[in-house]
Amino acid sequence: MSLFDYALLWQCLDDLDLDSWQGQLEVVLRERLQDAGHGDFARWRQTLEALRTAEPNEQATRDLLLSLAPWRKGPFTVNGVTIDSEWRSNLKWDRLKDRIAPLEGRAVLDVGSGNGYYALQIEAAGARTVIGIDPTLLYVMQFLALEYFLRPQSIFILPLRLSELPHNSRGFDTTFSMGVLYHQRSPLDHLRQLRETLRPGGQLVLETIYVPGEESFACTPANRYARMRNVWLLPTVAELRTWLQRTGFVDVEVVDQSLTTTDEQRSTEWMTFESLREALQPGDPERTVEGWPSPRRVIVVANSP
Repeated sequence: MSLFDYALLWQCLDDLDLDSWQGQLEVVLRERLQDAGHGDFARWRQTLEALRTAEPNEQATRDLLLSLAPWRKGPFTVNGVTIDSEWRSNLKWDRLKDRIAPLEGRAVLDVGSGNGYYALQIEAAGARTVIGIDPTLLYVMQFLALEYFLRPQSIFILPLRLSELPHNSRGFDTTFSMGVLYHQRSPLDHLRQLRETLRPGGQLVLETIYVPGEESFACTPANRYARMRNVWLLPTVAELRTWLQRTGFVDVEVVDQSLTTTDEQRSTEWMTFESLREALQPGDPERTVEGWPSPRRVIVVANSP
């Protein structure tokens, strides 16, 4: 069973005037999707095969999809089964969908796409093509499982990092980076790479954690933030504006600021590990267990000149 329709992917890239990507990406994708590349890959692949060949009953679907846990983004409903993911990502989508440039007919890159939840919403909003990239192979396999049921027309979720895309291609009308920036050792380099993906006049949709404060500054957690090890720089909104301007973006606009709640991010049967509740101080949801301000998220749009 082939996981990707490579011919369709190359045709999609050709339509975006990104046919030069094929040679570089083909080598990386085929290497990353070998059975020996990850200890659980063979099992995940067997799950996909079972989903595509098993009797389409609800219990079998549920058991097979649960074997691909943890499910971080969602929710989804497929074949009568509701995947109650850790994040109620629909709440975030509702906060931004009417505040960004219309997606009708646009070519979209979704950086840190996870299992494709936002990519599916983007396509439903009229985008002609959505390329999602995420280095976590499990999330790519989750999307491939969903793809069997949901039948998206032109979405590809690829096991890649942003740095692995060819530089200076500028092939996309909109680029999303949702919950990625604070995991970057060099956020300005990440922003520059995002700008290189956008056509002149293209729009960046960026969501990240920020810290309260009117002045322009950023904080670096010494060890962990909300129990996450890989959080590097947390800016104020003013500092985030400065980063975007310094990396060449224009027309920077804040479209939403919100405090993340345990109603939006929580443990479920589909993600049984500790979640936001365990990352907050007992009795004080305004602080993390490390003493930092609890996660606040800002959504910003900006244009590429």
